Amino acid sequence: MQSKAATVEEYLSELPEERREALAAVRDVVLENLPKGYEEGMQYGMIGYFVPHSVYPSGYHCDPRQPLPFAGLASQKNHMSIYLMCVYGDPEHEAWFRQAWEKTGKKLDMGKSCVRFKKIDDVPLKVVGQAIKRVPAKKFIARYESVVQSMGKGTAKARTRRSANAP
Repeated sequence: MQSKAATVEEYLSELPEERREALAAVRDVVLENLPKGYEEGMQYGMIGYFVPHSVYPSGYHCDPRQPLPFAGLASQKNHMSIYLMCVYGDPEHEAWFRQAWEKTGKKLDMGKSCVRFKKIDDVPLKVVGQAIKRVPAKKFIARYESVVQSMGKGTAKARTRRSANAP
């Protein structure tokens, strides 16, 4: 469920108390561990952490008007979610993440980048913090560009030229 909230504070204020507290706890861990080069804001109707256009002008290849997504937090209909693009795009980092989560004894409910949970006790916050901290913006951008290039989407510079010349 995408929110129409314009700010992170507005988004959190719309949530029921239990979900607000859970997402605020995860948010605190993300912000404590977020490397330089990322920003927090609203993106895709949820709390987003992204590489801003000031750092990566090309933006997200699916929609260059959007900054490059790195992570996100959302309250969905039946669960809450942590979206970790840094885990999705990197098989080595994903293997580390799954193993670190498993070692905590907590059940991991994960899709490609989405970790679903119903209560904050289901989340090993230290593992989430480490997953965020392990990926500096330069490393994330390099990995992202490598994946996009392997998909035949071209380089970021070429995408920027194409989007600048679009009608």
